[in-house]
Amino acid sequence: MSHETISVTVGEQEIIFETGKIARQANGAVLVRCGETLVFNSACAASTAAPTIDFLPLKVDYQEPLSSTGKTSSGFIKRQGRPSEREILTSRLIDRPLRPMFEEGYYCEVQVLSYVWSYDGVNLPDPLAICGCSAALVLSDIPLIKPVAGVRVGYVDGKLILNPTVAQQRVSKLDLSLAGTEDGILMIEGFSDFLTEELVVEAIDLGHAGIKKICAALLAWQQKIGKPKNRSALRLTSPDVLAAVESHTAPHLPAVLRIAEKKKREQAQSDVDAIVIKELCSEDSNPRFSETEVRNALKQVSARHMRQMIVNENFRSDGRKSTEVRPISIEQGLLPRAHGSSLFTRGETQAMAVCTLGGESMAQRFEDLEGESSNRFYLHYFFPPFSVGEVGRVGAPGRREMGHGKLAERALAAILPPKDKFPYTLRIESTITESNGSSSMASVCGGCLSLMDAGVPITRPVAGIAMGLILEGDHYTILSDILGIEDALGDMDFKITGDMTGITAFQMDIKIEGITPAIMKAALAQAKEGRIHILEEMLKACPRYKDEMSIYAPRIETLKIKPSLIAKVIGPGGKQIRAITEETGVKIDIDDDGLISIASSSMSSIDRAKAIIEGLTAEIEIGRVYSGKVTSIVAFGMFVEVLPGKEGLCHISEFDHARIESLTDLVKQGDIVPVKVIDINERGQLKLSRKATLSRP
Repeated sequence: MSHETISVTVGEQEIIFETGKIARQANGAVLVRCGETLVFNSACAASTAAPTIDFLPLKVDYQEPLSSTGKTSSGFIKRQGRPSEREILTSRLIDRPLRPMFEEGYYCEVQVLSYVWSYDGVNLPDPLAICGCSAALVLSDIPLIKPVAGVRVGYVDGKLILNPTVAQQRVSKLDLSLAGTEDGILMIEGFSDFLTEELVVEAIDLGHAGIKKICAALLAWQQKIGKPKNRSALRLTSPDVLAAVESHTAPHLPAVLRIAEKKKREQAQSDVDAIVIKELCSEDSNPRFSETEVRNALKQVSARHMRQMIVNENFRSDGRKSTEVRPISIEQGLLPRAHGSSLFTRGETQAMAVCTLGGESMAQRFEDLEGESSNRFYLHYFFPPFSVGEVGRVGAPGRREMGHGKLAERALAAILPPKDKFPYTLRIESTITESNGSSSMASVCGGCLSLMDAGVPITRPVAGIAMGLILEGDHYTILSDILGIEDALGDMDFKITGDMTGITAFQMDIKIEGITPAIMKAALAQAKEGRIHILEEMLKACPRYKDEMSIYAPRIETLKIKPSLIAKVIGPGGKQIRAITEETGVKIDIDDDGLISIASSSMSSIDRAKAIIEGLTAEIEIGRVYSGKVTSIVAFGMFVEVLPGKEGLCHISEFDHARIESLTDLVKQGDIVPVKVIDINERGQLKLSRKATLSRP
């Protein structure tokens, strides 16, 4: 295969695609370059599918080796290890828009790998990875319907920017990743600082314009050098099995899909499935179908019945109309020893959110292409198997748990107070105790309420809602607060968080390409109504954050010093700061900008440590009066410590207006006396006067 390249200019960046030189034995392999950021992408597929499989086994893995920036890991293990949180989240960003673009009936195992081989610190690698993985599939013989592309959009100084640089993204009020085809958007993931719905739609339109340009170039490239698609492994459901399943389920499905309670509905559905499989797959049935075929047909028939029920009758499985939100109940402070807790229940979805406050040492540290850093706020989402009444694996979080947790975390990050006003590290644990759709949005609501219960002075409360879509021809129905079955059998999962005036986070996955700007605007408007309703219910239970923190929460005070004085507080080899912590029992953290955090369960210990540090860093002022401690008495005067470690000489002639023969009869070592600083010489020595603090006789 010859070496081929194409280039596309998106925003202000030129993106170059190369193939034919590296990894030529893969089904498809493409190197994507933007500036000095290079991302390699490959796609491989098994030649046949397992006979019993009825889903696409797609595995996407994205890696960011630190060697791409000329570094290696700072830990003991130097080779590439388990994927980082960022790598897992980016793998999900690639997977979500690609998955719906495989041809129906394709069940061969597909593996897509993406490696950042060079990172220049200017051009972000994740949109390049989406484009590169799509390009590798497009040029391969794997049956992808059409090219997919990804871009990012930022909002800096009142302007929307397509594919912003890293520096621009740091100051942007919008972090939007989106992917799609020439005809529509398939995936959106965005976080903003309370931007309006109108601006969000404008940003999506700008991003789609860039996506169209990349997809057009990839399609032309495919037509020029792409391999013929191998459709020999496609396994489509025959009309005969669909007709047979339809006739056997028609008497039962309408009633089953109207059972409001999830477990009862699933059991009834399972009973119907078992009857149909027995009748159509037994040895003496005629005609005989495979169980895999029948199960596939059962999914399609169930989806069609549910969708028709919603579109034709505006009736959902739990009896709601399309715009209704499930009943909400909230219990604050359920856990007496937790710093903040909230049990948030919406219908059959429930989250126990717990907020924990701590010092700097509790921050979540991480290392990525930008270097080492830490998060002072993080949210962990747990989805135990009992939440859906099942037996399952319990262990390290999966990709879904990490994705849902990060969405809720970013949604709440916009409402946190700045560190100088609230110097705590915050951790939220959201454990899903019941699940029937939209558990990530329950985590946002419960997480916000747990912050308020912990006494965190949030800027304003936020809520979240998940929206669905049923699109049949030209008619569509938007669903508020979707159920699990509506997510599985519907066309859209659109999660939006914010308050009455703006959006903090939004995430959308689409299974079809028919999402028009009109549908998007209608979904955002309906989501706003639902979001406001949920927020009002939250405010009924908790009108504002607590004025006092839990008695079990640590106390933290801050003070700001000049960065040049940090060394004085730490002391040689850390001697000074160790002495302070040993004397007072506090925990001290110092930022490079001079912000000092002092943590302890005792306010008296914090006050003592604060006084010591203020004494060490305070600058002596000429003309100011200090209450100093006499450290020694000599024939010509006394030495007085006006601040910790800072003493000066009060000459005997400066002790009193009257003549003094000897000070030993008037003061003793350890006495506290008022003195005024009357001079500081070139060597920094202090000249003090007690006489200057006295009235002249």
